[in-house]
Parts: sequence; C-alpha cells; structure tokens
Amino acid sequence: MKEKIATNAENKKAEVVDSTEKTTAAKNTTKKEVELPEVKAEPEKEEKMSEIKEEPTEETEKKKVEVKPEPVKEEEKPEVKEEPIKTEKAENTKVQEQEFERRMARHYDELKWLYCELYENRMDMFEDLCKNLKNIYADRKADLKKQDRVREQDPEWYKKNDILGMMMYVNAFAGNLKGVKEKLDYVQESNVNYLHLMPLLESPEGKSDGGYAVSDFRKVQPELGTMEDLESLADECRKKGISLCMDFVMNHTSEEHEWAKRARAGEREYMDRYYFYDNYDVPSQFEQTVPQVFPTTAPGNFTWLDDMKKFVMTTFYPYQWDLNYWNPVVMNEMVYNMLNLTNKGIDVIRIDAVPYIWKQLGTNCRNLPQVHNIVRMMRMICEIVCPGVLLLGEVVMEPEKVVPYFGSVEKPECHMLYNVTTMATTWNTVATRDARLLRQQMDIINRLPKDYVFLNYLRCHDDIGWGLDYGWLGQFGINEVSHKKYLSDFFTGNYKNSFARGELYNADPASGDARQCGTTASLCGIEKAAYEKDEEATKRAIRYDLTLHAYMLTQSGIPVIYSGDEIGQENDYTYHEDPKKWEDSRYLHRGDFQWDKAELRHTKGTIPGEMFEGLSKLETIRKSHPVFESTADCRTVDTWDDSILGLIKEKNGEKLVALFNFSEYDKVAWINEEDGMYEDLISGRQMEARGVQIPAFGCYWLLKK
Repeated sequence: MKEKIATNAENKKAEVVDSTEKTTAAKNTTKKEVELPEVKAEPEKEEKMSEIKEEPTEETEKKKVEVKPEPVKEEEKPEVKEEPIKTEKAENTKVQEQEFERRMARHYDELKWLYCELYENRMDMFEDLCKNLKNIYADRKADLKKQDRVREQDPEWYKKNDILGMMMYVNAFAGNLKGVKEKLDYVQESNVNYLHLMPLLESPEGKSDGGYAVSDFRKVQPELGTMEDLESLADECRKKGISLCMDFVMNHTSEEHEWAKRARAGEREYMDRYYFYDNYDVPSQFEQTVPQVFPTTAPGNFTWLDDMKKFVMTTFYPYQWDLNYWNPVVMNEMVYNMLNLTNKGIDVIRIDAVPYIWKQLGTNCRNLPQVHNIVRMMRMICEIVCPGVLLLGEVVMEPEKVVPYFGSVEKPECHMLYNVTTMATTWNTVATRDARLLRQQMDIINRLPKDYVFLNYLRCHDDIGWGLDYGWLGQFGINEVSHKKYLSDFFTGNYKNSFARGELYNADPASGDARQCGTTASLCGIEKAAYEKDEEATKRAIRYDLTLHAYMLTQSGIPVIYSGDEIGQENDYTYHEDPKKWEDSRYLHRGDFQWDKAELRHTKGTIPGEMFEGLSKLETIRKSHPVFESTADCRTVDTWDDSILGLIKEKNGEKLVALFNFSEYDKVAWINEEDGMYEDLISGRQMEARGVQIPAFGCYWLLKK
C-alpha cells in the first residue's frame, strides 16, 4: 500500500527513526541516529556518523602499519638487466600520480568546502573519499587516461556539429550487449557517434520500472550480458569513435538492492541509507508540500512496509526506495558506483531524476540548493578522476528553470541537459498547426548563453508530458484542461481528421490530464497512411517525419534520434499480449527493432528507404556546415503565417534561413531577405529568400555564403 507524506516548513530535524526510537535514544546514549537538519551537527550526530564510517578502512590502514614485508634476500633481488624496465614503470607511475595531484589540487579547496558544508564535522568521510578517488584513478585503463588527456586539451569537443546521438534498449535492438557490439557497423552507417544505452544494470523482473529500479550497480542484467561484455562494447565503441552513454539512477535503489535487504533485516547502518519512519507523523508533514509523481498509478510519496511496521520514502514507485543523501556514506558509495561505470569506458553519465535527490521538510523536495552542491561535486570528481567523461542531467522542466543545472562558468555542473519543453512544444505544434508557441520557445532558448548544450530529440523511451507554457497560451484564450483533452484526442486518433496513432499513459479521469505514447512515425501519420494504403498520404507523412527531424537538427545542441526512427518504425501493439508489460503503455514505442525493415533502408520507394536516406542526407548536410554548430547566432523571423516557423542562423560567413511548414496545406512564408539568391541544401534548388512557397509539411534549409 502506497501512502503520501508531507513537509514541515520549519528547519527542524527530520529523523530517520520514529518518535518511539527518538525517546529511546534520548535515554540511551548508545542509540544513535542519522539526522536531517540544516543546523550544525550535535555530538550525538557525530557519534552516529562514526558508527556509519567504514571501519574496514581503519583496520586496513592499521594493518599496513603493523604488517611490514620482510627484507628481500640477496638472491631474490632483481637482476641488473631488469632495472631499466622497473625504472620506466616507476617514472610512468610518478607522472600519473602528478597528473592526479594536479587535478586534485585544482579542485581540492572547493570540493572540501562543499562536502564539509553538506556533511558538517565529517572530515573523516571526506578524507576517505579523496583516498578512494586516487585508487580509482590508479585503476583507470591507460587508453581511457589517454582519451581524458585529449579531451582535456579540447574541452569543447562535444559541442561540434558532427555529433549525432541515438538512444536504444539493448534487448530491443540486438538482444544483448554482444549483439550491440556486432551491430556497431549499422550504428555507424546511421551516422551515429553518440550511443545512449537505456538502463541495463541489474533490476528485479516485474518491478524494474524499465531498468530504473537498480538492485545492483555493479552488475548487468543477466539476460543482457556481464560487466565484461559492457567493457568490451565500450572498448569497441571507442575504437570506432562512438561515445557511450549510460543511465545512473541516483535518487533511489530497488527494494531488492543489498542495502535495502539489510535495512529490511533491521541493520541500523543500512536503515540510515534510506528514510524510515515508525508512524505517519513526519511523512504526513512531507505530504503537505511534496507533489506526487504518479498520482494515479503510484499515489503518495511513502510506502507502508508491513513486515517492518515502518513507512519508507518512495517518491516514484513503492519498490523504489529513496536514498538518504544526508548520510555521507550514501554520497561516497554512489560516487564510487558512478566511477565504476566510467572506468568501464562509459563516456557520458546520464544522471536520472536529478532534482529529487535531496529531501527536506518544509519544501517540495525539488531543486534544492543541496542538489546543486552534489552535482557540482560530481562534476569536480569527474574532472579529477576521468575528465573525458560528461554529465548529462535529466531535468524535466522548461529551459529557463533547467539552466541552473548548467552551473556557472566558474563552477559548472552538468555538461548537457535535455531540451524537454521544446520536444513537447513541437508535438503541440503538430496537433494545432500553430507554431507561435514554438517560436516563443525558440526565442527563450536563443537568449541563453551559447555555452549551454541541450540534447534535442523528438521521441525517447518515455512518454510525452504536456508541460506547456499555459500562462503564455492563456492570452489566446486557451484553457489548459480543454487543450490537454484536445491533445489526448488528437494523438490517439480520436479527433476528426487526425493522422496520429498513439496511446495515453497515466491518464487521470478526474483531471483529464494524460501523457502520450507512440513512435515518431505513428504520431506524424505514417502508420495510418500505410495501413490505409494511401500512397499520397504516406509520402506526405514521410515528408512530415523528415521535416520534424530537420527542425530538430537545426536546433543548437546535440540531436538524438530514437532507435527505429531512422527507418520509420511504427507502434508495437504486441505489448498488450504480455502480462509483464500490458499495464505500461510506454511499451508501445519500446518494441523490438525491426531488422527486416532495416534491410530495406537503401530501397527507394519504401518507408524505411525514404526515411533512412532522407535522414542520412540531412545529417550529412548538418555536419558539413558551421552554421549548424551550437555557437552559431540564431534568431526567429516573422513568416506572417502562424503555421510556419522561420529561423535564421549565422556562423563563419554562412547564413541559413530555415523554414518549417506545420500545416497540411502548401503555404507561403512572407519573409524578405534582400541579399540575393540562396541554395536549398536539401533539394539543391536556387531561390530568393522572399515569399517562399513551402509544400505541406515541408521545409527548406536556405543557405547564403
């Protein structure tokens, strides 16, 4: 049973034990607890933390002092001829130690300050962290260290216009990690050099949340392979120039994780790694201010555990227990888990659910200052141990609220963030044929510093949530409730003349709110047209699919396609027949990759052929012109038609006028660029950028050199 809990507005202690345990602790000085206040640590907190501290470390150090190796006997000494090799290794080790110390020295003061601000009087845990960072760096492979040095010399390497991403489920694409390795030639043929593998760490069957309920951060899901397979894939990707991205779930673990099992068994050290309460007093205070993530499918922020007779905080699903980052042991151990992945060769760490990781009474437990301190520390730790690794933050908010997660020039946090709102606004434009909100969104993006790198995408593994700017839409008399109802009807094909085919996710009958599922091809009309065997409608839908991708490729940042979109893959309705999947409509767009259709990718006149060749052409154009780089100047332009979005980009003497028609009718963009002839990079046509006629669902990339 899942029940909600609320937050107290005062800065008082939110203890991990219930009121009964508190009373006992007051009477018995040997009873210790992890506290969650903002005030300075009291003696009992210091005493508790000494209990949490990893004792084996001290014992190990003691043994190092007490147990000394016996002197090497004369006959056992190495021969003189071996000395040069030994000296060379020693010099190499010394150079690497100096490299680590140089990086550590650059960040040490700030790292120490932030850590000790978060965990007062826990210098012992900070020293333990630093010691382990050095050990982890020492274990890092030579070729990874070499790549780190190259990327250190070119810190803007990921901001180039030749990067194209693809996200995929390992099992859906190729069965397992070895299969993905065998299919890397196809990935390269798709022009992809940034590969995001969806969650693949061990998680319980039936309670995995698509892999986001991790039961072991050091093991791969057995059916997908092993950690050795992952490392082998990473090695091969590196040889082919493909950066590998993986999810890192920081906010919670599965209830099947070893920590959770030991907490469930009553071990205090492990209970302190989560949020447990004996009664509903504190949870009820949390529930007053903390929003629900899944109000219909998983209401509330706490779950009652009948076997423990306690509540545990579960922001997402009842089987996902929130980690307690008030405890420095949690912080340190999760850092080690992250670095284990980077040492396997992972280039990009996608931090899942970043805004949620710090909990505090009296707040909404979202985007708290401590979250930024933690992300900043993670950035510095990566720059010390593995500076070639990037941090990608999953922050599902509008751009102006997302940008704090980039940090500042002096104190950067995430390297990249998702452009979630632009994605949702794009699909709103598809349904309404009105590009005015999309233009407003682009104006906001264009005002942001060019150093900010967004990941732009049309579809992904998740649903589409309608987090639109309803304040701005209100000026046109648009009501949020009725508008969301229209979007739901349009994308499920229940609205007259809708070409879309999709399904709802997490629909709330009371509010009418719902999220949307479906592949790009199905949502923009390919599925319906193909089913009805309407050739003209199919051509129009393919054109629209390519136009949407062209718009994504025009945006500043890194474009990422969803595996299957490159061949126009449609919805997979077979999940309705699988009892393990049928309650989650997101499996509609998580179907197995259709290799039989991929075989047609070079066959003209087929959906896979037209999509693959069309996308390949767009991608080749993009990486050939500096005007598509993230640092290009970009602005919107009046087209005098609400269905047409116009953008102008300039860089290194190139000028691009990009026009996108979101209407099913041929339209004229009444722009007036009086600087001569342009070339449409897509069709090769020469034309003026004045009164440009655009076909239904079509686009132009007009270039002036």
